This record gives sequence, C-alpha cells and structure tokens, in this order.
Amino acid sequence: MTVHLEVADGVGTLRLDRPPMNALDVATQDRLKELAEEVTRRDDVRAVVIHGGEKVFAAGADIKEMQVMDHAAMIARSRALQDSFTAVARIPKPVVAAVTGYALGGGCELALCADFRIAGENAKLGQPEILLGLIPGAGGTQRLSRLIGPSKAKDLIFTGRQVRADEALALGLVDRVVPAAEVYEQAHAWAARLAKGPAIALRAAKEAIDTGLETDIETGLAVERNWFAGLFATEDRERGMRSFVEEGPGKAKFL
Repeated sequence: MTVHLEVADGVGTLRLDRPPMNALDVATQDRLKELAEEVTRRDDVRAVVIHGGEKVFAAGADIKEMQVMDHAAMIARSRALQDSFTAVARIPKPVVAAVTGYALGGGCELALCADFRIAGENAKLGQPEILLGLIPGAGGTQRLSRLIGPSKAKDLIFTGRQVRADEALALGLVDRVVPAAEVYEQAHAWAARLAKGPAIALRAAKEAIDTGLETDIETGLAVERNWFAGLFATEDRERGMRSFVEEGPGKAKFL
C-alpha cells in the first residue's frame, strides 16, 4: 500500500509511502480516497494528520503514468482524481498537513485539502503544471485561489514557480514554519489537542466555514444558524456550559 493509516491518541495519520518522491499515481489517489472515507467513519479518529515522511511530502503526480494517457483516458480519470482529493477535503474533522521537502503539483493540492498546514524550513511548494502544458487538475485552481486570493494564485499557477517555506508563509499558503525535524511532532500535537475537543461542534465549525466560502453570505449564515441551534441538542454543549458555570472557562472535558 502506498498510503498507510496509523491511529494513536485520537489522531489518524495518513502517511504517504511511495519512495522516492511519493508521486501520486492512480493507485495512491484511490488509496487516499479509501482512507479518507475510513477516517470519516471511525469514531476513534477525531483529527487527522497528512504526512509524507521526513524528506518529502509529495512531489506531484506520476508523470510517466500520465504521459501515456490520451484525452479520452483523462476524461475518464479526471473526475476520480478530483474525487480522491475532495474526499480528503471533506473529512468532517480537523485535518493538518505536515509538509516537509517538496509539495508540488498534486502534492501541493493535497496540502490545500487540509484545514491547517505546518511546513518545515526545507519545504518547497508550487503548482508547476503549466510547465507541462497543463493546469492543476486536482483542485489547485479552486482551492489555492480561495486560500491566498486569485492574483497570488495566478502568479503561482501561471509561472509554475516554486516557493520556499518563508514565502509560502507570507503568501498564506502555509500557516506555520518550523524546523524540518519538528514538522510531524508539531502537526500531531495540533491534531491531538483538537482531538480532545467537542467532535460535533468541530464538525459544525468546519462545515459552516467551508460551505460559506463556496456560497453567498446569506446561505452561509443559514448554515451557521442551523448548526448553532442544533448543537444545543448535544451532550457536549451541556457539558461545556455546565463546566463553564461551575469551574470557569476552558475546563470542560469532552468524550
């Protein structure tokens, strides 16, 4: 298997394992979708880390595999390609990408599917598809522009240039830069902290934010309103408010 799932302390780690560069071939894409759906279902997984190892996150698609595909073959495959990444983006739990080394093309698009991105000082990110006569096909034109804005996204996509961790941080492409040796540790700590939080409220917050970004503000407010009211039916809400009244803020322990 080219992607492994490891679960500990409520955190599921999706670990890419296709040496030397974790190229995202069809089998890896399908495995990502399978495991994204598994962590979505599993109650013992309350937050997720996506990691490619100490040296590289993912250097992009498998170009040799793609080179032999013609127009008809890619028409048949392109939806499944997007669906595999969308399955990651729609995991209804906090997801953090732990990015070391190269995160290019599909690797960058995979990182974009996370809620939070922690990059090592050695990280290089980019969407170099234009250099192949292509455009990003696994969500890059949509998720990148929503994350950093259209003009900055066009700069990266039009030129195909790679950006180092410090520029990625300035662009808003990553959220934190740390020494490469600490990337996974810090990503797991972020996920483990949220794994102890109220699962339904975290799901509600993620869905409200993501849905709101894809629609008009009135629809987004309706989604927020429905989730907000619905959470009053949950045990976590009762526990959180009771703890606040009896013990003060920030003391609640959720199951």
